[in-house]
Amino acid sequence: MYRAQSPPRKYEEYAYVLDFNSRGKSTTVRGRDGIIITSIGEDRLTLLEVLGVPNSTFEIGEKIYIGKEGRTKILSVLGKLEHGHISSSAQSELSSVVENIVTTNEAKFVEYLNNARPLTPRIHALELIPGIGKTYMKTMLEEREKKKFESYVDLQNRVGFKDPVKHISERILHEISGESRMNLFVKR
Repeated sequence: MYRAQSPPRKYEEYAYVLDFNSRGKSTTVRGRDGIIITSIGEDRLTLLEVLGVPNSTFEIGEKIYIGKEGRTKILSVLGKLEHGHISSSAQSELSSVVENIVTTNEAKFVEYLNNARPLTPRIHALELIPGIGKTYMKTMLEEREKKKFESYVDLQNRVGFKDPVKHISERILHEISGESRMNLFVKR
């Protein structure tokens, strides 16, 4: 179906704190300073620089509301960050925060696994997730034809694919680092 107007740009509603500097200077907006927070968006999984409300307190791993309406601790979303430009402490927090996102948003990721399609005639999206080779992929495709997966546990029980959270998180980290040519989860 052809639509003339482009879909509205989607903004993150929530992000997770990876690092913050109470007296920081923005790297994305010149001249902005204050509580500079390095965060990752919950939905699009992009690294974002955010400006906190003065005198607010933040904790690593904390889920913060960054949506358009009714922010309480956040003044503004300053911009996107490149993986290579975030602090080493933000980088070290990344994997546990991503695993938390993949765990918390189980329904979204299970739905992705239920609906993933081939990307090219040779490569299926599922194969880009670490740990899923041709064998697991074939079993997953057969099983989801019979009945959609309902949870990570359901997937593990029916396919034998162990620790899907860890493997999906690995894929997301690979995409965030900019090493992957095709992104399944991280929106550019």
